[in-house]
Amino acid sequence: MTVPRPLLLAVLAVLLVGCGPARPPVTSWSQPSVAPSSAALSPSPSPSRAASPSPTPVVVPAGVDVGYAVFDRQAGVFTAQQHQTTQFRSASLVKLLIALDFLWNRGPGYTVPPADRSRLDVMLRSSDDDAASYYWNAGGRDQIVTRMVGRLGLQNTAPPSAAGRTGWGTTGLSAADVVRVYRYVLDSAPAPVRDYIMGNLHQSTPCGTDRYHQTFGIPSAFTRPWAAKQGWHGFGDTPADPCSGTGGAALTVPADSRILNGAVLHTTGTVGTGDRTIVVVLTQSPTGTTFARATALLTRLVRSLPVPGGVLA
Repeated sequence: MTVPRPLLLAVLAVLLVGCGPARPPVTSWSQPSVAPSSAALSPSPSPSRAASPSPTPVVVPAGVDVGYAVFDRQAGVFTAQQHQTTQFRSASLVKLLIALDFLWNRGPGYTVPPADRSRLDVMLRSSDDDAASYYWNAGGRDQIVTRMVGRLGLQNTAPPSAAGRTGWGTTGLSAADVVRVYRYVLDSAPAPVRDYIMGNLHQSTPCGTDRYHQTFGIPSAFTRPWAAKQGWHGFGDTPADPCSGTGGAALTVPADSRILNGAVLHTTGTVGTGDRTIVVVLTQSPTGTTFARATALLTRLVRSLPVPGGVLA
């Protein structure tokens, strides 16, 4: 039987389409809202970026919560995120919001008076608690956080009153929101504000004024250039291994709510030439965890992350 030419061509076209390469399955990406108590954490790529080979995952001990986000400003993508919207107690990270709130309406020159400069410098470089309390009270306490949430579009940040507390260190925030803060400072803030904030963070001191070492995380994991704002609380008023410095007693926080339990230790900042990559790693450990143990884990976590532009120390 002779097959009509149009019909033959139609059959061949169907067969050729059927022999083409199969489409990959459609996958979805989501993040849990609560950090695990025990897990091997490895970098999770943004849905807009394919995964790249990563270092050996770090095993997180039971009872330790971790949230992190790594953002490559040059490529405009996250290279790692995990539990990035989980809320942690801020400890000293709220000092970034305190400083930005102070500077907000001082344009166009954004001049910092000498007396304020000395307080703000030590608050940002050496995490001074007395300076933070001074501006916290002067700026209206909770109102500082509320104003900055609206200005920067923060999504997981809440003032202490949301947890029934009043101390600045009990502000709740997430890794994703801290990245938003740094992206504002680096890419949207007026140049004098950017230069002042980042200039101080690039001069982060090895020791806090409360005599706790603050070289964990970013400063220990990478060679310069880097900038860092650290946070810690819940390890006692007097460090077991004190470094130089005076003043700034730690706040005492009752352990009676989810974000107030245990000891928190955070490292945040930028790594690489031109502040290329924003790195934020937040941790919470069970009450009684030593500072040395918490800092060792945090530094291992930071070293395991894909950080474009970073050179491991």
